[in-house]
Amino acid sequence: MHRKIARLVVYRNLDPDGILCRLADIFKRFYDGTGTPEELAGEILAQIHRLLDLATQFGFNGNLWHNYLAYLLATTENPFSLTCEKVGARPGSVNVLVMADLKLFRELFDYNFSEIERVLEINCFSLISRYQAIDKEARKYNHGVSEKVRSFSAAIEQTESERDLFRVVTDFYREHGVGMLGLNKGFRVNGHGDALRLEPITNMYEVTLDDLIGCTNQKQMLVANTEAFIQGRRANNLLLYGDSGTGKSTCIKALLNQYHDQGLRVIELYKHQIQELAPVISLIKNRNYRFIIFMDDLSFEDFETEYKYLKAVIEGGMELTPDNILIYATSNRRHLIRETWSDRTGSGESSDDIHAADTAEEKISLVNRFGVTIRFDRPTLQEYLEIVRGIARRYPEISLSDDELAEKARQWGLWHGNVSGRRAQQFINDLLGRIG
Repeated sequence: MHRKIARLVVYRNLDPDGILCRLADIFKRFYDGTGTPEELAGEILAQIHRLLDLATQFGFNGNLWHNYLAYLLATTENPFSLTCEKVGARPGSVNVLVMADLKLFRELFDYNFSEIERVLEINCFSLISRYQAIDKEARKYNHGVSEKVRSFSAAIEQTESERDLFRVVTDFYREHGVGMLGLNKGFRVNGHGDALRLEPITNMYEVTLDDLIGCTNQKQMLVANTEAFIQGRRANNLLLYGDSGTGKSTCIKALLNQYHDQGLRVIELYKHQIQELAPVISLIKNRNYRFIIFMDDLSFEDFETEYKYLKAVIEGGMELTPDNILIYATSNRRHLIRETWSDRTGSGESSDDIHAADTAEEKISLVNRFGVTIRFDRPTLQEYLEIVRGIARRYPEISLSDDELAEKARQWGLWHGNVSGRRAQQFINDLLGRIG
């Protein structure tokens, strides 16, 4: 195994602390006759433990060794895999090197562990080759990654030559992409500077646009802009503003669920991370996806100046924003930055501002960087009741009549001070809790 990995060229950038490389080092010591059987067996079992953790995280099943190697091929970013992500396989000398690497991977797929198991008196490799995972809900693991990798693993198992394997691997890169961006659809930003990274959000809220009752015009505007974007046509940065609980953030999550299989990815960025916006853009601008950078509940107090940085990055800096990136933001404020009466009248404590009109214009200039603004209003009582009825229909265990449901929903709205889509969902949650 160690010799096979040492001969890799294009796929040479494997993690030296990863399971495969660690096992290769242990196997080398086994065949070199260094290390006691007890030590070697213990180290092998430690790597099997790591493999089981990975299998639990991603819902792998069947031949875990094959699943793991398929996962490595799916997540290894190198010039070849990144090129295939954009344009698929193309003629070139690198293909000869890639096929040689894939021949080695195929040999690793078929690796014979029997001698090691016999000498060290272990059977872990036999067990993981026919592993039966405990049944669990899809939300307990990364379901999207699981489906892609297990399907990829099964396709590799069916290949009969390096050329077949080359086709399967390059087709996977072209269809799904490579790395965490290829396997996942939603991300958050962690770290800063050289340590900046995108962390997959593995337990996504599986809401759809059809689940959102009402706000029909708003959804149509969102869909039109987003479809233009993912189809490579001109599209605008969006600002969704209005009353809280009216579905602004939920719409963005629903868009991702609807269009992720067409290459849409969403990266969640918080206000305190605005200075990481330019590095994030640099990180993703050359990838073959359409990225929405999502800034939820965005607003600034009048003493906060981070909005100037955001304004420059969106439009106004030296570098053009890449055409595969848009910014979608939600806010309860139309103009994002807190305004005072003195901003409008020039009176009060800030009246010493000689250019008060310019200051007011500066405060509202950020919203002008968003080409489309979409207002979300609080529903009327009748609209609220329709939302309640629509959500209730999804739960057969709710047996209340429409009149009973409406009366309880009205009371819930009165008790909590207002009505909204969020209040409707909270009411149904409370109702289900009492039934259960």
